[in-house]
Amino acid sequence: MRYEIKGEPLPVLLCYLEAGEKIMCEQGAMSWMTPNMTMSTSTGGIGKAFGKMFSGESIFQNTYTAQGGQGMIAFASSFPGSIMPIDVSQGEMIVQKRGYLASQDTVQLSVAFQKKLGAGFFGGEGFIMQKLSGTGMAFIEIDGYTVEYDLQAGQQLVIDTGYLAAMSATCTMDIQTVKGIGNALFGGEGLFNTVVTGPGKVYIQTMPANQLASSLYVGAK
Repeated sequence: MRYEIKGEPLPVLLCYLEAGEKIMCEQGAMSWMTPNMTMSTSTGGIGKAFGKMFSGESIFQNTYTAQGGQGMIAFASSFPGSIMPIDVSQGEMIVQKRGYLASQDTVQLSVAFQKKLGAGFFGGEGFIMQKLSGTGMAFIEIDGYTVEYDLQAGQQLVIDTGYLAAMSATCTMDIQTVKGIGNALFGGEGLFNTVVTGPGKVYIQTMPANQLASSLYVGAK
């Protein structure tokens, strides 16, 4: 499969499939395609359906197949930002809820539960995230633009609520309270920060949806 990503800040993913190649996406993600792309819809089983429901995705998943020759299919972003390609063959990836856009059919999408309850409830990323495993290419949506860090074993990064877009499955996530009552109450950063510990890659997004909504609200007042 060949692909290209065009445009900003509302990009589109264009995938070119050879005859018989397949690509998966969430329900309603397809924007346009050539006539020889055929679609099939499934839940992937009861277990996966419930898992996707809890992770914020539709329980249904569409698979598109190129028939009789090369086909093209496009997936436009749903939010201002960027589309990031991930080679899942290089390692499993944990992604924010609703971050998944599309993938080759060799990629498996499942639920990743945060092992520490504090990180799930107060870290701003949610108790349930998405896990990408298997082999092949996957594509995720990033709110704003992407900054990548490669953490060594034991190396940490402190991240404000909502800015964590994705991380290697080898990383761990926890929370820490903002030190000082005055800082917590009047510093504008909230009570908790997310702490990611390596080894692995960490992807930060520069404009989380909640931050953009807050900025627009304040600007409209």
